[in-house]
Amino acid sequence: IWFSNDVAKSWLQKPSNKSKRGRPQTYSDQAILSALIIREVFHLPLRALQGFLVSVASLLRLSLPIPHYSRICRRSSTLGVGIKRLSRKRPTDIVFDSSGLKVYGEGEWKVRQHGKSKRRTWRKIHLAVCPDTHEILIECVTEYNISDCNTMVEMSTFLPRSAKRVYGDGAYDTVECRRVLARLGIESVIPPHKNAVFLEDSLDPGRESRNQAVSEITGLGGDDEARRLWKKLKGYHRRSLAETTMFRFKALFGGSLKSRTEPNQRAEVYAACLAANRMTRLGMPKGEWIAT
Repeated sequence: IWFSNDVAKSWLQKPSNKSKRGRPQTYSDQAILSALIIREVFHLPLRALQGFLVSVASLLRLSLPIPHYSRICRRSSTLGVGIKRLSRKRPTDIVFDSSGLKVYGEGEWKVRQHGKSKRRTWRKIHLAVCPDTHEILIECVTEYNISDCNTMVEMSTFLPRSAKRVYGDGAYDTVECRRVLARLGIESVIPPHKNAVFLEDSLDPGRESRNQAVSEITGLGGDDEARRLWKKLKGYHRRSLAETTMFRFKALFGGSLKSRTEPNQRAEVYAACLAANRMTRLGMPKGEWIAT
């Protein structure tokens, strides 16, 4: 681990000519975000994070002041606001998926064996993943009772203009999701439900997209084998790469959140996603086809 030159130069907040109330900030957002990334990678509490940064700075002989752990906690709440765009790449295929992150409560084994006796709270993380590079493009943290389809509509405004296809499971099979993607000129590869029927008002782009998927499955036979063939023809299997990203995320950073307030939880997930992208770029194997 080291401090790159750009991070060391931007560690302190540059003075601003604009007059604002209160004392000016000492540390930049880049410094707080770097501290949060180190915290997620090494699974450190805030108090231990401060000591770890002091030790690294002394070993590298850097004359950088280290923020107090309470300051890192307060400043992180300003970093976890809104939906975050993590990459500037221009992919053509994007995969959506969601999973839960526990805040506090009893473990799954105890609940399964002895029942629920205490309250349990968790958050839902929504990711938009590039299936080619396996990087997280967009992330969003919501309450557990927020549906995937509604969050996808909000995240669609941050999609790159190069996107041509969006893959999602049955949770995104709503007219609104298909309508938003159709207006953006994006093909929605979302399987309709087994009991799906044709919808009226075919001029609506969302209903037209869903009716087209239903007619294609019906033309292939309308049974389970037809649905499997439709998924194979549409390349729906690429959606499983989002689940692989979720597994990689939880294997690296765990399935629970350390913060207790919602803004800090958003910043925690944001830092973890940035660290996951960096690890993916460094450690993802590159394969090439060779002639046999």
